[in-house]
Amino acid sequence: MIETGLNNRAHQPLAPLPQRRAGRALVAAAFLAVIGLAAPAAAQGVVRGTYGDWQMRCETPPGARTEQCALVQNVAAEDRPSLTLLVIALKTADNQSRLLRVVAPLGVLLPAGLGLKIDDKDIGRAGFVRCLNTGCIAEVVMDDALVGNLKAGQNATFIVFQTPEEGVGIPVSLDGFGAGLEKLP
Repeated sequence: MIETGLNNRAHQPLAPLPQRRAGRALVAAAFLAVIGLAAPAAAQGVVRGTYGDWQMRCETPPGARTEQCALVQNVAAEDRPSLTLLVIALKTADNQSRLLRVVAPLGVLLPAGLGLKIDDKDIGRAGFVRCLNTGCIAEVVMDDALVGNLKAGQNATFIVFQTPEEGVGIPVSLDGFGAGLEKLP
């Protein structure tokens, strides 16, 4: 679980940056599968804006009347390009909450959860809630304290574990996060 306002919320995961090395189709397919908008082969989400290192991607889910948008970034570990994370920030359908989702690759150690540091400040851990064919998902409801930390920060580091002893930090730029989050419909 994530500390600082999130530690009392069981089973709520986190999410990180868009990777510059990953193919756009892979990022779009994972994005759509994770937010449940459409089958990966059917649509790829439309980029509605770029905010620093973040993209706003939008798609209308089947049967929905309105478009769902999310702030997205995909990143890879600097020393392990095959270890990637997809970070997604979005509003819930009722516009009452903001979620942070992180999709980690299959094969990460699930009991260790996903760690988060913002500018070297330990924020805490979130548990993984489910795995899909695109990866395993950690998710948290972003409270005002976490949103404030993300907006004020320069860099986030998401930490995944491949073994109990081996945590791998994956850096995520927070450049543009605040501006993009404010523009989410």
